[in-house]
Amino acid sequence: MTIYLPIAELSVNIFIILGMGAAVGFLSGMFGVGGGFLITPLLIFYNIPPVVAVATGANQVVASSISGAITHFRRGSLDMKLGSVLLVGGLAGATVGIWIFSLLRSIGQLDLFISLLYVIFLGTIGGLMLWESVNAMQRARRNEPTTLRKPGHHNWVHRLPLKMRFKKSKIYLSVIPIVALGFSIGILTSVMGVGGGFIMVPAMIYLLRIPTNVVVGTSLFQIIFVTAYTTIIQAATNFSVDIVLAFFLMVAGVIGAQYGVRVGQRLRGEQLRALLGLLVLAVGLRLAIALVVRPEDIYSVVMGGGY
Repeated sequence: MTIYLPIAELSVNIFIILGMGAAVGFLSGMFGVGGGFLITPLLIFYNIPPVVAVATGANQVVASSISGAITHFRRGSLDMKLGSVLLVGGLAGATVGIWIFSLLRSIGQLDLFISLLYVIFLGTIGGLMLWESVNAMQRARRNEPTTLRKPGHHNWVHRLPLKMRFKKSKIYLSVIPIVALGFSIGILTSVMGVGGGFIMVPAMIYLLRIPTNVVVGTSLFQIIFVTAYTTIIQAATNFSVDIVLAFFLMVAGVIGAQYGVRVGQRLRGEQLRALLGLLVLAVGLRLAIALVVRPEDIYSVVMGGGY
């Protein structure tokens, strides 16, 4: 059974799209990630134009982030003040990112740039996650205690000016690194179609020393508005958000996430991180191979400056 995607301008198998959405939803529930950095490469593998894959991938992240942020708000683990400062940088970064996105598309280098970014980020992050999780499993096997630096420990970031007190997070921190982090994530959201939580959460914990109990909820709060803003601007300027594709991905993703949460609760943290690291590396390797392998069709015909 096939459906026609009006923005992507091609027909796809509905069961494959639903399978992708369910698989990414399952992994999102299992690993606690947004899934934007997985769904975009998968759509590209299925010959969805990268410009549509990026914009639609960002759209899917909005739905999952809203659900998670509401839960954290009810639990009192969302720092609205900190999230608002992150949001200022995020919206500015998203604006710059959309400009970069449009520029690369106009000169015909968007597909290559997106693929290269994914290979670099997925390879780096997947490798670091796998390394850390393997070391954690080895320490657990030897019954060695894990030493973690406590949140609030001061480093060079805490010596920067323009400090602000965040009562919910119980920290006194300069707004400069917070805005800079939000700005960087905003660019990634616009260019790569990701929520950026897989970078923002570790940065908030290990660099800014923000307590872990408020990091995830605060990150999701920022992601909601930045991805929603990115989706609206992408739709208005690049006409690249495919609502039909986004609908089926979100429906399947919600269902898959429910089962992913149940499976994730049965595995230890280091095992989850190792599996996610392997998955991220596999996706990055697949993209890298696609960049160097000779395609079946060397030439393509594009009508009217389209994709």
